[in-house]
Amino acid sequence: MHTALVIGTGLMGTSAALALRARGVSVHLRDVDSGAVRTAAALGAGTAQPPGAVVDLAIVAIPPPLVGRVLADAQAEGVARHYTDVASVKAEPQHDVIALGCDTSRYIGGHPMAGASRSGPLTARADLFEGRTWALTPTADTDTETLNMALELVALCGAVPVVMQAAAHDRAVALVSHAPHVVASLVAMRLENAGERAVSLAGPGLRDLTRIAEADSRLWLDILSANAGMVADLLEELGADLERMVAGLRSIATTDEAKRRSGAETVENMLRKGQRGRARISGKHGTRPERFEAVTVMIGDQPGELARLFKDADRAGVNVEDIRIEHATGQPAGLAHISVAPGRAAPLSEALQAQGWRQR
Repeated sequence: MHTALVIGTGLMGTSAALALRARGVSVHLRDVDSGAVRTAAALGAGTAQPPGAVVDLAIVAIPPPLVGRVLADAQAEGVARHYTDVASVKAEPQHDVIALGCDTSRYIGGHPMAGASRSGPLTARADLFEGRTWALTPTADTDTETLNMALELVALCGAVPVVMQAAAHDRAVALVSHAPHVVASLVAMRLENAGERAVSLAGPGLRDLTRIAEADSRLWLDILSANAGMVADLLEELGADLERMVAGLRSIATTDEAKRRSGAETVENMLRKGQRGRARISGKHGTRPERFEAVTVMIGDQPGELARLFKDADRAGVNVEDIRIEHATGQPAGLAHISVAPGRAAPLSEALQAQGWRQR
């Protein structure tokens, strides 16, 4: 791939453009919001000038309901040899593309499983897709050259391709993304009118659970609207599970010993199923989940502290697999929970202690 046109310079489009530019691809940018194009161009994502010739690939990075019409217009203009999109649902855009008479042989749907809580070009990163799964959903007649061009895009962005049918993709993302977002929002809703003292007790567990509820509600309305049936089915199943959990907890709260035992059995069984489900989530780079050891240190809330921590870990020859920061309420400090490979916690702990890091 030598040239590309990115249509839509929000988080996803600008991140893809930055990744392609970093690998030498000439990128042209287009958006109905001229300010967003200028911002993306200023970030080094490409040029706002229209391409002087047909580009190798056009990447449509706009909300799902708009994909079909924008793709039809781009193909009518003849801007690219091949076309893809990065919308978070695939069946509805594919249906629109077919209904509008687009050339489906030169189009393949795409969805990188990455994002951020905030939108817009200023939140874009060249490494946003690195190590992430990127679903590709060909039509019934997608040309092999178009598939190969999409695979090259995924490789240039450092992602891992998965080819699947559009409907199967939408069922999958309803399970792993869309329904969880609704659940996170419903939990976060309970905090809106909660007392300050209650909210002050919130810890990292609640922050992790509700983090995605920060995302743009208008954008998520578009996403959920395009996959509403699938998400509703899953939430209905979840509702039945919630009823079982409520019944179990009510039984535990009674004075009847037999009911208490039955309720406890129900609750424990569901919690264990949750543990087994959580264990199936892939680890780093889409690999099988690993069990890490953890080292916890106190970290100050001042510039350079996190960089110093990583530098001291590097000096110890220990790779940081993951890190989670737990901020102390009302204090300029927090806890850094560092995950490392089995057998590497003790060497890291000793090295950090020698560098003056306080441990927990």
